[in-house]
Amino acid sequence: MNLRPLGDRLVIKPTEQEEVTKSGIYLPETAKEKPQQGSIIAVGPGARDEDGDRIAMDVQIGDIVLYAKYSGTTIKIDGTEYLILKENDVLAIVEG
Repeated sequence: MNLRPLGDRLVIKPTEQEEVTKSGIYLPETAKEKPQQGSIIAVGPGARDEDGDRIAMDVQIGDIVLYAKYSGTTIKIDGTEYLILKENDVLAIVEG
């Protein structure tokens, strides 16, 4: 994929939601919750400060992150759904 985010934006591949509940009930597409976790696949160069210098990003490619439920813009490339959002929409990095 040739997608390079600008500024302090990230491209995230949302984690697929489970289709079956723990009790064995199959969920239709309309009943699934919007994902809030995903893997970062591209990172922009970072925002600029008042002097024009780049501010380093706190995340990197491969990080698993939690993000706000309705943040960012969803796009579809080659049948795969991605999310583009700003770094400040990331709530936490999942470690371990």
